[in-house]
Amino acid sequence: MPKVKYRLSLTPEERKELEVIVAKGKHSSQKVLNALILLNCDENALKPRTLREQDIADVLHVSAMKIHRVKQRFVDEGLAIALGGHKGQRAYERKADGEFEAHLVALSCSEPPPGHLRWSLRLLADRLVELQYIDSVSYETVRRVLKKTNSDLGRGTDGSSRRKKTATS
Repeated sequence: MPKVKYRLSLTPEERKELEVIVAKGKHSSQKVLNALILLNCDENALKPRTLREQDIADVLHVSAMKIHRVKQRFVDEGLAIALGGHKGQRAYERKADGEFEAHLVALSCSEPPPGHLRWSLRLLADRLVELQYIDSVSYETVRRVLKKTNSDLGRGTDGSSRRKKTATS
């Protein structure tokens, strides 16, 4: 257990908000759990606090470290962050833009390399890098793009759609 002890005192408004979260079943389980932790750790509660952090952890079936982290977030960053946690900080740049997708579809509709019956996802990914359409690409990205464009690597057509049979044709 960490040496730093976070003592928290909820205002009546915060306590009311936490009680509403716990009473309604409309919130995520983690949010309800964090609300229960904060309510049980409140120093300004109407009833004097008798449970230790480890007792609260045992009752709620969480670790004592989780109790500590929730209290720390509440003291350092406020109620909203203590309840919901931090949002993900990672932002991914899209590798597969329209031009890349066009090259990929054109390549997948072309003849496979010698010694191969059809294009595999790994072959396509390697050839795209080889042709310098992109610096690096995973076969999973190739799969997602082809799935999105409804391309079929095994079909032996030139990529154009089939004509539908009508009554006059």
